[in-house]
Amino acid sequence: MLANEGFVTDGRSAASNMGMPGVRIVAETIQCECSVQEDADEGIRLAMNDIIAALTAPLTAEERAPARKKSERPSRLAFKGSLSELNRFFYKRGWGDGLPLVPPTESAVREMLAGTDLPPDHVVGKIEPRHGFATVEKIAINGVMAGALPIHMPILIACVEALTDPAGDLGTYGTSTGSWAPFWIVSGPVRHDVRVNSSSGALSPGDIANAVIGRAVGLFVKNIGGARKAVEDMGVLGNPGKYSSVIAENEEASPWSPLHVDQGLDKSESAVSLFYPNSYTQLWQYGSDDRGILSTLAYNLIPGRGGLSCFIITPVQAKTLAARGWTKPLIAKYVYEFGRVPAYRHRAYYGVDFAHGVPGTLPPNPMDSMAILPSPEHARIIVAGGPGAFIGIASGAGMPGRNFVTKKIRLPAAWGELVARYRSMVPTYERY
Repeated sequence: MLANEGFVTDGRSAASNMGMPGVRIVAETIQCECSVQEDADEGIRLAMNDIIAALTAPLTAEERAPARKKSERPSRLAFKGSLSELNRFFYKRGWGDGLPLVPPTESAVREMLAGTDLPPDHVVGKIEPRHGFATVEKIAINGVMAGALPIHMPILIACVEALTDPAGDLGTYGTSTGSWAPFWIVSGPVRHDVRVNSSSGALSPGDIANAVIGRAVGLFVKNIGGARKAVEDMGVLGNPGKYSSVIAENEEASPWSPLHVDQGLDKSESAVSLFYPNSYTQLWQYGSDDRGILSTLAYNLIPGRGGLSCFIITPVQAKTLAARGWTKPLIAKYVYEFGRVPAYRHRAYYGVDFAHGVPGTLPPNPMDSMAILPSPEHARIIVAGGPGAFIGIASGAGMPGRNFVTKKIRLPAAWGELVARYRSMVPTYERY
Protein backbone atom coordinates (compact mmCIF):
# COMPACT_ATOMS: atom_id res chain seq x y z
CA MET A 1 0.00 0.00 0.00
CA LEU A 2 1.17 3.54 -0.78
CA ALA A 3 0.02 6.16 1.72
CA ASN A 4 0.73 9.76 2.56
CA GLU A 5 2.88 9.89 5.69
CA GLY A 6 -0.01 11.39 7.68
CA PHE A 7 -2.29 8.47 6.78
CA VAL A 8 -0.13 5.47 7.63
CA THR A 9 -2.08 4.69 10.82
CA ASP A 10 -5.31 4.98 8.84
CA GLY A 11 -3.86 2.57 6.27
CA ARG A 12 -2.89 0.05 8.94
CA SER A 13 -6.39 0.17 10.42
CA ALA A 14 -7.96 -0.35 6.98
CA ALA A 15 -5.61 -3.24 6.18
CA SER A 16 -6.34 -4.92 9.52
CA ASN A 17 -10.07 -4.41 9.03
CA MET A 18 -9.83 -6.18 5.65
CA GLY A 19 -7.97 -9.15 7.17
CA MET A 20 -4.52 -8.04 5.97
CA PRO A 21 -2.68 -6.81 9.10
CA GLY A 22 0.73 -7.65 7.65
CA VAL A 23 0.42 -5.65 4.43
CA ARG A 24 3.42 -3.45 3.66
CA ILE A 25 2.79 0.28 3.66
CA VAL A 26 5.16 2.78 2.07
CA ALA A 27 4.88 6.32 3.38
CA GLU A 28 5.18 9.10 0.81
CA THR A 29 5.50 12.84 1.40
CA ILE A 30 3.53 14.39 -1.48
CA GLN A 31 1.15 17.08 -0.25
CA CYS A 32 -2.45 15.83 -0.06
CA GLU A 33 -4.55 16.76 -3.13
CA CYS A 34 -1.34 18.03 -4.74
CA SER A 35 -1.96 20.04 -7.93
CA VAL A 36 1.66 20.99 -8.63
CA GLN A 37 3.20 18.46 -11.01
CA GLU A 38 6.80 19.23 -10.01
CA ASP A 39 6.04 18.54 -6.33
CA ALA A 40 4.32 15.27 -7.22
CA ASP A 41 7.26 14.18 -9.39
CA GLU A 42 9.73 14.88 -6.59
CA GLY A 43 7.62 12.96 -4.08
CA ILE A 44 7.47 9.98 -6.44
CA ARG A 45 11.25 10.09 -6.88
CA LEU A 46 11.82 10.10 -3.12
CA ALA A 47 9.42 7.18 -2.56
CA MET A 48 10.52 4.98 -5.48
CA ASN A 49 13.35 3.12 -3.72
CA ASP A 50 11.04 2.28 -0.82
CA ILE A 51 8.34 1.10 -3.24
CA ILE A 52 10.80 -1.19 -5.05
CA ALA A 53 12.12 -2.57 -1.75
CA ALA A 54 8.60 -3.24 -0.45
CA LEU A 55 7.70 -5.07 -3.67
CA THR A 56 10.84 -7.20 -3.89
CA ALA A 57 12.09 -7.95 -0.35
CA PRO A 58 11.24 -11.53 0.75
CA LEU A 59 8.31 -11.89 3.13
CA THR A 60 9.15 -12.21 6.79
CA ALA A 61 7.71 -15.06 8.84
CA GLU A 62 5.19 -12.66 10.39
CA GLU A 63 4.15 -11.36 6.95
CA ARG A 64 3.68 -14.90 5.62
CA ALA A 65 1.43 -15.84 8.53
CA PRO A 66 0.30 -12.86 10.61
CA ALA A 67 -0.50 -13.90 14.16
CA ARG A 68 -4.19 -13.69 14.94
CA LYS A 69 -4.91 -11.75 18.09
CA LYS A 70 -6.65 -13.81 20.72
CA SER A 71 -10.12 -12.43 21.34
CA GLU A 72 -11.38 -12.94 24.86
CA ARG A 73 -14.95 -12.26 25.83
CA PRO A 74 -14.75 -9.03 27.81
CA SER A 75 -16.11 -8.78 31.29
CA ARG A 76 -19.39 -6.90 31.63
CA LEU A 77 -17.84 -5.02 34.55
CA ALA A 78 -15.24 -2.54 33.26
CA PHE A 79 -14.65 -0.34 36.29
CA LYS A 80 -15.51 0.38 39.92
CA GLY A 81 -14.91 3.79 41.43
CA SER A 82 -16.17 7.36 41.76
CA LEU A 83 -17.72 9.35 38.91
CA SER A 84 -14.55 11.34 38.31
CA GLU A 85 -12.42 8.20 38.42
CA LEU A 86 -14.72 6.48 35.94
CA ASN A 87 -14.53 9.40 33.54
CA ARG A 88 -10.72 9.43 33.69
CA PHE A 89 -10.67 5.66 33.13
CA PHE A 90 -13.02 5.84 30.13
CA TYR A 91 -11.26 8.87 28.64
CA LYS A 92 -7.80 7.28 28.84
CA ARG A 93 -9.13 4.30 26.90
CA GLY A 94 -10.61 6.47 24.19
CA TRP A 95 -14.25 5.66 24.97
CA GLY A 96 -15.50 9.22 25.38
CA ASP A 97 -15.88 12.45 23.41
CA GLY A 98 -14.09 14.81 25.76
CA LEU A 99 -17.15 15.67 27.87
CA PRO A 100 -18.10 13.89 31.13
CA LEU A 101 -19.94 10.60 30.61
CA VAL A 102 -22.84 9.06 32.49
CA PRO A 103 -21.84 5.65 33.93
CA PRO A 104 -23.52 2.86 31.89
CA THR A 105 -24.43 0.74 34.90
CA GLU A 106 -26.46 -2.46 34.53
CA SER A 107 -29.52 -0.74 36.00
CA ALA A 108 -29.16 2.35 33.79
CA VAL A 109 -28.80 0.24 30.64
CA ARG A 110 -31.75 -1.92 31.68
CA GLU A 111 -33.86 1.24 32.09
CA MET A 112 -32.71 2.47 28.68
CA LEU A 113 -33.82 -0.81 27.08
CA ALA A 114 -37.38 -0.03 28.18
CA GLY A 115 -37.46 2.31 25.18
CA THR A 116 -37.66 -0.57 22.68
CA ASP A 117 -39.37 -3.94 22.27
CA LEU A 118 -36.35 -5.33 20.41
CA PRO A 119 -34.17 -7.88 22.26
CA PRO A 120 -30.79 -6.62 23.56
CA ASP A 121 -28.79 -8.86 21.21
CA HIS A 122 -30.70 -7.77 18.08
CA VAL A 123 -28.23 -6.36 15.52
CA VAL A 124 -29.57 -3.11 14.07
CA GLY A 125 -26.67 -2.79 11.63
CA LYS A 126 -22.91 -2.77 11.11
CA ILE A 127 -21.35 0.66 11.57
CA GLU A 128 -18.42 1.71 9.38
CA PRO A 129 -15.49 2.11 9.15
CA ARG A 130 -14.59 -1.05 11.12
CA HIS A 131 -18.03 -2.64 10.70
CA GLY A 132 -18.85 -2.96 14.39
CA PHE A 133 -22.10 -4.76 15.21
CA ALA A 134 -24.57 -2.24 16.63
CA THR A 135 -26.72 -4.38 18.89
CA VAL A 136 -29.63 -2.85 20.75
CA GLU A 137 -27.70 -3.22 24.01
CA LYS A 138 -24.62 -1.42 22.63
CA ILE A 139 -26.89 1.39 21.42
CA ALA A 140 -28.38 1.58 24.92
CA ILE A 141 -24.95 1.58 26.61
CA ASN A 142 -23.64 4.44 24.49
CA GLY A 143 -26.96 6.25 24.81
CA VAL A 144 -26.67 6.14 28.60
CA MET A 145 -23.09 7.42 28.38
CA ALA A 146 -24.33 10.37 26.30
CA GLY A 147 -27.03 11.22 28.87
CA ALA A 148 -29.99 9.93 26.85
CA LEU A 149 -33.29 8.81 28.37
CA PRO A 150 -35.33 5.71 27.49
CA ILE A 151 -37.74 7.88 25.45
CA HIS A 152 -34.82 8.66 23.14
CA MET A 153 -34.11 5.00 22.44
CA PRO A 154 -36.50 4.57 19.46
CA ILE A 155 -34.91 7.61 17.79
CA LEU A 156 -31.38 6.31 18.45
CA ILE A 157 -32.24 2.97 16.84
CA ALA A 158 -33.62 4.77 13.78
CA CYS A 159 -30.43 6.87 13.70
CA VAL A 160 -28.33 3.69 13.53
CA GLU A 161 -30.53 2.41 10.68
CA ALA A 162 -29.82 5.68 8.84
CA LEU A 163 -26.09 5.53 9.62
CA THR A 164 -25.83 2.04 8.16
CA ASP A 165 -27.85 2.80 5.00
CA PRO A 166 -25.41 2.73 2.01
CA ALA A 167 -27.17 5.76 0.49
CA GLY A 168 -25.79 7.91 3.31
CA ASP A 169 -22.23 6.58 2.94
CA LEU A 170 -20.97 6.95 6.51
CA GLY A 171 -17.83 5.08 5.46
CA THR A 172 -16.77 8.12 3.46
CA TYR A 173 -18.33 10.98 5.38
CA GLY A 174 -17.44 9.65 8.83
CA THR A 175 -13.72 9.31 8.13
CA SER A 176 -12.99 11.84 5.40
CA THR A 177 -10.57 14.72 5.68
CA GLY A 178 -13.59 16.92 4.93
CA SER A 179 -14.91 16.73 8.52
CA TRP A 180 -18.55 16.13 7.61
CA ALA A 181 -20.94 16.03 10.58
CA PRO A 182 -24.22 14.11 10.66
CA PHE A 183 -27.17 16.51 10.61
CA TRP A 184 -30.41 15.06 12.01
CA ILE A 185 -33.95 16.29 11.32
CA VAL A 186 -36.74 14.81 13.45
CA SER A 187 -40.25 14.80 11.98
CA GLY A 188 -43.66 13.54 13.05
CA PRO A 189 -45.57 13.28 16.35
CA VAL A 190 -42.58 11.93 18.32
CA ARG A 191 -41.15 15.48 18.28
CA HIS A 192 -43.62 16.49 20.98
CA ASP A 193 -43.31 13.28 23.02
CA VAL A 194 -39.55 13.68 23.26
CA ARG A 195 -39.49 17.50 23.07
CA VAL A 196 -37.02 17.95 20.25
CA ASN A 197 -36.68 21.70 19.88
CA SER A 198 -37.75 23.24 16.57
CA SER A 199 -37.92 26.86 17.72
CA SER A 200 -35.51 29.46 19.13
CA GLY A 201 -31.99 28.12 19.59
CA ALA A 202 -32.80 24.63 18.36
CA LEU A 203 -29.19 24.06 17.28
CA SER A 204 -27.75 25.56 20.48
CA PRO A 205 -27.05 23.70 23.75
CA GLY A 206 -29.83 23.49 26.31
CA ASP A 207 -32.38 20.92 25.07
CA ILE A 208 -31.75 17.40 26.30
CA ALA A 209 -33.22 15.65 23.24
CA ASN A 210 -31.33 17.78 20.68
CA ALA A 211 -28.12 17.44 22.66
CA VAL A 212 -28.03 13.76 23.60
CA ILE A 213 -29.33 12.30 20.33
CA GLY A 214 -26.48 13.83 18.37
CA ARG A 215 -23.95 13.11 21.09
CA ALA A 216 -24.99 9.46 21.29
CA VAL A 217 -24.56 9.10 17.53
CA GLY A 218 -20.99 10.38 17.89
CA LEU A 219 -20.31 7.67 20.46
CA PHE A 220 -21.89 5.02 18.20
CA VAL A 221 -19.57 5.97 15.34
CA LYS A 222 -16.52 5.97 17.61
CA ASN A 223 -17.12 3.10 20.03
CA ILE A 224 -19.09 0.73 17.77
CA GLY A 225 -17.96 1.82 14.31
CA GLY A 226 -14.34 2.37 15.34
CA ALA A 227 -13.81 5.85 13.86
CA ARG A 228 -11.05 7.22 16.08
CA LYS A 229 -9.65 10.70 15.60
CA ALA A 230 -6.45 10.79 13.49
CA VAL A 231 -6.58 6.99 13.10
CA GLU A 232 -9.72 6.34 11.02
CA ASP A 233 -11.42 9.75 11.27
CA MET A 234 -8.98 11.91 9.33
CA GLY A 235 -10.85 15.22 9.46
CA VAL A 236 -8.31 17.97 8.76
CA LEU A 237 -9.94 20.61 10.95
CA GLY A 238 -12.76 18.67 12.58
CA ASN A 239 -16.30 19.92 13.01
CA PRO A 240 -18.13 21.16 16.15
CA GLY A 241 -21.33 19.81 14.59
CA LYS A 242 -20.11 16.30 15.41
CA TYR A 243 -21.00 16.92 19.05
CA SER A 244 -24.64 17.34 18.11
CA SER A 245 -26.57 18.75 15.14
CA VAL A 246 -30.20 17.86 15.78
CA ILE A 247 -33.32 19.86 14.96
CA ALA A 248 -37.04 19.17 14.66
CA GLU A 249 -39.41 20.57 12.07
CA ASN A 250 -42.08 23.00 13.18
CA GLU A 251 -44.78 21.17 11.26
CA GLU A 252 -47.68 23.01 12.89
CA ALA A 253 -46.35 26.38 11.70
CA SER A 254 -45.36 25.16 8.24
CA PRO A 255 -47.57 25.72 5.18
CA TRP A 256 -46.00 22.68 3.49
CA SER A 257 -45.67 18.96 4.08
CA PRO A 258 -42.90 17.88 6.49
CA LEU A 259 -39.67 16.31 5.31
CA HIS A 260 -40.56 12.72 6.16
CA VAL A 261 -43.67 13.01 3.96
CA ASP A 262 -41.53 14.43 1.13
CA GLN A 263 -39.30 11.38 1.64
CA GLY A 264 -42.21 8.94 1.20
CA LEU A 265 -43.62 8.31 4.69
CA ASP A 266 -47.10 9.00 6.03
CA LYS A 267 -47.69 12.22 7.97
CA SER A 268 -48.88 10.27 11.04
CA GLU A 269 -45.51 8.46 11.23
CA SER A 270 -42.35 9.76 12.88
CA ALA A 271 -38.90 9.69 11.34
CA VAL A 272 -35.33 10.92 11.41
CA SER A 273 -33.64 12.25 8.29
CA LEU A 274 -29.87 12.36 7.86
CA PHE A 275 -27.34 14.03 5.62
CA TYR A 276 -23.73 15.12 6.11
CA PRO A 277 -22.90 18.83 5.73
CA ASN A 278 -19.54 20.25 6.70
CA SER A 279 -20.56 23.91 6.67
CA TYR A 280 -23.33 25.83 8.38
CA THR A 281 -24.19 29.47 7.71
CA GLN A 282 -26.68 31.86 9.30
CA LEU A 283 -27.77 34.73 7.08
CA TRP A 284 -29.74 37.89 7.64
CA GLN A 285 -32.55 37.95 5.09
CA TYR A 286 -32.18 40.54 2.34
CA GLY A 287 -35.83 41.51 2.73
CA SER A 288 -39.03 40.24 4.33
CA ASP A 289 -40.85 39.70 1.02
CA ASP A 290 -40.49 36.61 -1.14
CA ARG A 291 -37.87 38.25 -3.37
CA GLY A 292 -35.68 39.12 -0.38
CA ILE A 293 -35.96 35.66 1.18
CA LEU A 294 -35.25 33.77 -2.05
CA SER A 295 -32.34 36.06 -2.93
CA THR A 296 -30.80 35.33 0.46
CA LEU A 297 -30.91 31.61 -0.28
CA ALA A 298 -29.67 31.76 -3.88
CA TYR A 299 -26.93 34.34 -3.47
CA ASN A 300 -25.28 32.81 -0.41
CA LEU A 301 -24.49 29.35 -1.68
CA ILE A 302 -20.77 28.64 -1.25
CA PRO A 303 -19.15 27.79 -4.62
CA GLY A 304 -16.85 25.25 -2.97
CA ARG A 305 -19.74 23.29 -1.42
CA GLY A 306 -22.55 22.59 -3.85
CA GLY A 307 -23.63 19.17 -2.59
CA LEU A 308 -26.60 18.13 -0.47
CA SER A 309 -27.97 21.25 1.19
CA CYS A 310 -30.69 21.99 3.73
CA PHE A 311 -32.31 25.42 3.88
CA ILE A 312 -33.80 26.27 7.28
CA ILE A 313 -36.39 29.01 7.09
CA THR A 314 -38.57 30.34 9.88
CA PRO A 315 -42.36 29.94 10.08
CA VAL A 316 -42.90 33.62 9.19
CA GLN A 317 -40.66 33.36 6.13
CA ALA A 318 -42.35 30.12 5.06
CA LYS A 319 -45.82 31.68 5.28
CA THR A 320 -44.63 34.70 3.30
CA LEU A 321 -43.37 32.45 0.52
CA ALA A 322 -46.43 30.18 0.54
CA ALA A 323 -48.79 33.15 0.37
CA ARG A 324 -47.13 34.11 -2.91
CA GLY A 325 -47.42 30.64 -4.38
CA TRP A 326 -43.98 29.26 -3.56
CA THR A 327 -43.81 25.53 -2.86
CA LYS A 328 -40.75 23.62 -1.63
CA PRO A 329 -40.02 22.18 -5.12
CA LEU A 330 -40.30 25.66 -6.65
CA ILE A 331 -37.95 27.10 -4.03
CA ALA A 332 -35.39 24.35 -4.69
CA LYS A 333 -35.66 24.97 -8.44
CA TYR A 334 -35.22 28.73 -7.95
CA VAL A 335 -32.12 28.27 -5.80
CA TYR A 336 -30.68 25.85 -8.35
CA GLU A 337 -31.39 28.17 -11.30
CA PHE A 338 -30.15 31.41 -9.73
CA GLY A 339 -27.51 30.18 -7.28
CA ARG A 340 -24.75 30.66 -9.84
CA VAL A 341 -21.21 31.99 -10.08
CA PRO A 342 -18.90 32.83 -12.98
CA ALA A 343 -17.17 29.67 -14.20
CA TYR A 344 -13.77 30.81 -12.92
CA ARG A 345 -15.20 30.82 -9.37
CA HIS A 346 -16.73 27.34 -9.66
CA ARG A 347 -14.88 24.35 -8.18
CA ALA A 348 -15.27 22.40 -11.45
CA TYR A 349 -13.20 25.08 -13.22
CA TYR A 350 -10.19 23.92 -11.22
CA GLY A 351 -10.82 20.22 -11.73
CA VAL A 352 -11.68 19.63 -8.06
CA ASP A 353 -12.81 16.12 -7.16
CA PHE A 354 -16.54 15.71 -6.50
CA ALA A 355 -17.12 18.90 -8.49
CA HIS A 356 -20.10 17.57 -10.48
CA GLY A 357 -18.33 18.88 -13.55
CA VAL A 358 -16.72 16.62 -16.13
CA PRO A 359 -14.17 17.53 -18.82
CA GLY A 360 -15.86 19.30 -21.72
CA THR A 361 -18.78 20.65 -19.68
CA LEU A 362 -17.13 23.92 -18.66
CA PRO A 363 -18.32 26.97 -20.59
CA PRO A 364 -15.78 28.42 -23.04
CA ASN A 365 -15.89 31.84 -21.38
CA PRO A 366 -14.70 31.91 -17.73
CA MET A 367 -17.23 34.71 -17.11
CA ASP A 368 -20.16 32.50 -18.14
CA SER A 369 -22.18 31.37 -15.13
CA MET A 370 -22.43 27.88 -13.66
CA ALA A 371 -24.96 26.50 -11.18
CA ILE A 372 -23.53 25.76 -7.73
CA LEU A 373 -25.99 22.98 -6.91
CA PRO A 374 -25.85 19.95 -9.23
CA SER A 375 -29.66 19.79 -9.33
CA PRO A 376 -32.78 20.92 -7.41
CA GLU A 377 -32.87 17.41 -5.87
CA HIS A 378 -29.77 18.26 -3.87
CA ALA A 379 -31.80 20.76 -1.82
CA ARG A 380 -34.29 20.24 1.02
CA ILE A 381 -36.30 22.93 2.80
CA ILE A 382 -37.44 22.66 6.42
CA VAL A 383 -39.34 25.09 8.64
CA ALA A 384 -37.79 25.71 12.06
CA GLY A 385 -36.36 28.47 14.24
CA GLY A 386 -37.76 31.23 16.43
CA PRO A 387 -38.74 34.87 15.88
CA GLY A 388 -36.27 36.86 13.83
CA ALA A 389 -35.00 37.51 10.32
CA PHE A 390 -32.28 34.87 9.94
CA ILE A 391 -32.03 31.90 7.56
CA GLY A 392 -29.82 28.82 7.96
CA ILE A 393 -28.00 26.88 5.24
CA ALA A 394 -26.27 23.58 6.01
CA SER A 395 -24.28 22.30 3.03
CA GLY A 396 -21.47 20.00 2.00
CA ALA A 397 -19.20 19.36 -0.95
CA GLY A 398 -20.83 17.62 -3.88
CA MET A 399 -20.21 13.88 -3.75
CA PRO A 400 -22.06 11.92 -6.46
CA GLY A 401 -24.52 9.20 -5.54
CA ARG A 402 -25.20 10.29 -1.96
CA ASN A 403 -28.66 11.24 -0.78
CA PHE A 404 -30.78 12.29 2.17
CA VAL A 405 -31.69 9.21 4.22
CA THR A 406 -34.97 8.96 6.15
CA LYS A 407 -35.86 6.17 8.58
CA LYS A 408 -39.14 5.52 10.35
CA ILE A 409 -39.09 5.62 14.17
CA ARG A 410 -40.74 2.54 15.68
CA LEU A 411 -42.19 3.00 19.15
CA PRO A 412 -42.54 0.28 21.82
CA ALA A 413 -45.96 -0.98 22.90
CA ALA A 414 -45.74 0.85 26.25
CA TRP A 415 -44.79 4.16 24.66
CA GLY A 416 -47.53 6.17 26.36
CA GLU A 417 -46.44 5.02 29.82
CA LEU A 418 -42.80 5.74 29.03
CA VAL A 419 -43.55 9.27 27.83
CA ALA A 420 -45.64 9.95 30.96
CA ARG A 421 -42.74 8.83 33.17
CA TYR A 422 -40.43 11.50 31.74
CA ARG A 423 -42.97 14.25 31.11
CA SER A 424 -41.56 16.41 33.89
CA MET A 425 -38.10 16.60 32.26
CA VAL A 426 -38.56 20.21 31.19
CA PRO A 427 -36.31 23.14 32.19
CA THR A 428 -38.08 25.86 34.17
CA TYR A 429 -36.31 29.21 34.07
CA GLU A 430 -36.47 31.86 36.79
CA ARG A 431 -38.52 34.86 35.73
CA TYR A 432 -37.14 38.36 36.36
